[in-house]
Amino acid sequence: MKSNKGSATYIFALTLVATLGGLLFGYDTAVISGATGALKSFFITPLYSDPALAAQVILEYKFIVSLCLVIVAVLLGSFLVKLYGSKKGGIYMAVLAIVAILIWYFRFWAQPNELTEGMANAINGFTISSALVGCIIGGSLGGYISQTLGRRNGMMLAAFLFTLSAIGSAIPDKMNFLGFELVSSFIFYRVVGGIGVGLASMIVPMYIAEIAPAGIRGKLVSWNQFAIIFGMLVVYFVNYAIASQGNDTWLDTIGWRWMFASETIPAGLFFFLLFIVPESPRYLVMADKDDKAEKVLNRLVGVSQSKSVLQDIKKTLVERKAPWLSFGGLVIIIGVFISIFQQFVGINVVLYYAPEIFRNMGSGTDTSLLQTIIVGAVNLTFTVVAILTVDKLGRKPLMIIGAVGMAFSMLALGLMFYIGNVGIAALIFMLLYTASFAVSWGPVAWVMLAEIFPNSIRGAMSIAVAAQWVANLIVSWTFPIMNDSTALTNAFHHGFAYWIYGIMGILAAVFMWKVVPETKGRTLEEMEGLWGRKHHSQPIGE
Repeated sequence: MKSNKGSATYIFALTLVATLGGLLFGYDTAVISGATGALKSFFITPLYSDPALAAQVILEYKFIVSLCLVIVAVLLGSFLVKLYGSKKGGIYMAVLAIVAILIWYFRFWAQPNELTEGMANAINGFTISSALVGCIIGGSLGGYISQTLGRRNGMMLAAFLFTLSAIGSAIPDKMNFLGFELVSSFIFYRVVGGIGVGLASMIVPMYIAEIAPAGIRGKLVSWNQFAIIFGMLVVYFVNYAIASQGNDTWLDTIGWRWMFASETIPAGLFFFLLFIVPESPRYLVMADKDDKAEKVLNRLVGVSQSKSVLQDIKKTLVERKAPWLSFGGLVIIIGVFISIFQQFVGINVVLYYAPEIFRNMGSGTDTSLLQTIIVGAVNLTFTVVAILTVDKLGRKPLMIIGAVGMAFSMLALGLMFYIGNVGIAALIFMLLYTASFAVSWGPVAWVMLAEIFPNSIRGAMSIAVAAQWVANLIVSWTFPIMNDSTALTNAFHHGFAYWIYGIMGILAAVFMWKVVPETKGRTLEEMEGLWGRKHHSQPIGE
């Protein structure tokens, strides 16, 4: 799909509007970083002096986590049915359900409702990472919503959920319609915002990939990652500005509310700008609206090419309800593992807990938030490097180099904590880690996810997105459990978790080198042909 100068400007304008969803994605996930300490003081610390409140919060925590697990299990189980059919998929789902129920009961529900160090750390971790449960739900439903409501309406739904979450998270006491304890009300609205993030994380890159010519598609999809990182950097400044309005006591009681409320501004802008954006031509063809699709293509590629591009799209959508394993399991496995490794290398520990990490290094609140801004600036700068090089160097080289850089940085950072040298050297390794991620697994993973799935099983991308959010939740929830554990701290001096992430970086590099094919320069239609060939012949690393 080629475009003239006029249509290229139009495509870029549409990309900018769509990437506001990415900006909100970044804003919503990073706003928590400035409030982690305040949320612990506001929601968790009072539990130690009020056993009755602690028991009630623990009971609600168990209930909410159990409900979230059921929802996530049903959504993930539906993927098994779509992959293997109702009979075989149902058997797999039943086996997993039995194992999960046993683990849930004995390792979670049967535990006493007493506030131990481990329980307090777990509630704190879940409060901070609760939005990720919504992300799993939104990511899982993204395929269905993008297929039924369309790409544009799916983004509008995400914008509405962002706005509702921003208001509810800021004033969970006034928006507490369910009658829960305050922390539970806060968690509910964070989950709502997470659903919006999950939807945006899948639909925005899908929309951009479907309106973009192959030659600049990697660059344009990378703009979504740029917007995510830009949203994070913006909120780091917003958090710093809000924290500067008062002392730590003010931040712990009122300041954190303004941090969440500030999201209503970009969320409202995104919602209203979507009214001027057209629907994706590929979705319009799927919905049997060929005339509308052709009109959109006239603007995207020019009148002279619109009919031929329309025919190319229609050819690849002949099997519009093709089973997700039509091209074999490899494409699904690659999508899932790209997503898992993107999170298991520990990036969201840095993004969510950066101020806490810097406080572990001895910084005060203002200094730690300022150092977080530096991390955000490095993240943004090297994301731009990725955007400028992804269509020149290719996807695989950037991903392998980035994984090696992250592995080295995390192993070195863990060593700095272990030996007690948490000064400038530790900061340098954290910045090197951030740069390595930003130039590779940050933007390029999303490019590959948007490119590898053939048109006729495009909905299968939701498995990869859901896997990404599950991995994100696991990492974000377990970090405070590991980092605040007295036993692990005494043994490893806060270095243990970073060594785990470093090992994951090594595995990610090997996976990219041995398993994943290059997608640079291939149209979405050509990718369909590639997977068709690989389904019948095996070497895969080229």
